[in-house]
Amino acid sequence: MSYRNNLSTHLLLLLVAAVWGSTWAVGRFLSYGLDDANRASMGPATSAWLRYVFAVVAFAAWCLIYRNRDGPRILPRGRKAWRYTFWMAMLGTMGYQLLFMNGMKWTAAGDASLIIPMNPVFTVLLAVPLLGQRLSLRMVLGLMIGLLGVATVVGWSPNTEIPFNHRLIGAVMIALAALTWAATSNLTKMALLDGTIGTSLEIVVWYSIVGWALLTPWMIVEVWSSGIPIPNTAEWASVAYLGLISTVLTYAWFARGIDRIGATAAASYVFLVPVFGVISGWLLLDESVGVSMLVGFCLIVFGVREVQRESERLSAD
Repeated sequence: MSYRNNLSTHLLLLLVAAVWGSTWAVGRFLSYGLDDANRASMGPATSAWLRYVFAVVAFAAWCLIYRNRDGPRILPRGRKAWRYTFWMAMLGTMGYQLLFMNGMKWTAAGDASLIIPMNPVFTVLLAVPLLGQRLSLRMVLGLMIGLLGVATVVGWSPNTEIPFNHRLIGAVMIALAALTWAATSNLTKMALLDGTIGTSLEIVVWYSIVGWALLTPWMIVEVWSSGIPIPNTAEWASVAYLGLISTVLTYAWFARGIDRIGATAAASYVFLVPVFGVISGWLLLDESVGVSMLVGFCLIVFGVREVQRESERLSAD
């Protein structure tokens, strides 16, 4: 029974990685379109805002259903909790979504998915000023190796139909998105350590709701300048997929995986996300796949693992 339970958990986490990987192709479709002849009807901010309409409704329903069974509270209580929530909403929802969706407008889904694994490196480095994490030469070298991998992905991308300067703009935005998510991860850890917020689920619910509100002005400005969009069926389905499946359901699945096999084992599946990102870009958007992507991915993963191992060693000391 134990083996079967673990097997089902690993398969569930594999599905989570596949869903998260597919979001890159879906994001590219919503931000840019299928090709020059079939452009997206919505702007990046509008797509992100609609995504969180679905996510916030689902999270609110979750809170109401489980409100009497130790479920998450729908809003924070206390000034300190609100302060944490605001910063995480600004960085982890508004900032990340605007950078992600705008970045996908400029670069290929497969290329972008290979850059986002730098997130753990940024998380560790930001922990130096925020959480007192020690910094070593090995961590700096790991960062440099990871950045070399990013440069390989961007500079020698097989998706040459996208101009290099466009890919570079997109890559910078995706890297900044990873940085905002890393800051959110550290703020989450700080809030949990000082007891300001009870559970990580509550944090996600709160900064999703507040972040959606912060996205609203961006959406209004975009609609004001470009007109009210008329999404087609595929775009509505894509927005719902990002909001309900990628944001809410897979979070619950990933949390279940952590509970059953531990955080370290569950987190290892995150490295499969770029693999599915490249595959989804190839299958859904007819993007190119090349050796440079494999080389860049290996360099990024090696750099990330070096930073993580050194961080764990310094924490143990």
